[in-house]
Amino acid sequence: MKKSIAMFVLSAASAGMAASAVAQPAAARAAPPAASPAAAASSPVTSPSSPASAIVADVASVDSVIAALYDTISGPAGKARDWDRLRALFRPDGKMIVHGRNREGVFTTRVLSVDDYIARVTPLFAKEGFFESELARKSEQFGQIAHVFSTYESRHAKEEARPFQRGINSIQLVNDGKRWWVQSLVWQAETDGNPLPERYLK
Repeated sequence: MKKSIAMFVLSAASAGMAASAVAQPAAARAAPPAASPAAAASSPVTSPSSPASAIVADVASVDSVIAALYDTISGPAGKARDWDRLRALFRPDGKMIVHGRNREGVFTTRVLSVDDYIARVTPLFAKEGFFESELARKSEQFGQIAHVFSTYESRHAKEEARPFQRGINSIQLVNDGKRWWVQSLVWQAETDGNPLPERYLK
């Protein structure tokens, strides 16, 4: 049985594939001094330097960012993804976080940088087609922050009638006055024991 992206990432991480900073013990990573709550609250949201030039149309709105996210990870087996386009959607400190049961059946949260995610899924995409699309969406926005609950469906080919996996992408975005950035993307796959509620299917 072909595993979902969530299961693949969790399993790969458990097996130590594609070592990254998030896989190291906390003591092995140098952490910057924590700012005081007052200083953090007063610090403005800056315009970070993107590791790749963003396509202007991709980051003009929340809708366009979400569309670009799904487009960049989708494609037939062996097709090279435009990973620079994906990187440019995220703030440099942005994270991709998968939550679910690993192959031992234990709930695990795996925090990845965008490059960690790319390293883990590239071997899978080389062998299997993967097309992810949005089924439904719930969004909230206040000022320059937005939160999107995006229900996804995953298929190995566009023409497949039934998805092999569904779930929720929880996406947090910020706007620096010039464009929208993905700050974090957290996803969890649907399971028999945790089906998607009807409210997230329409």
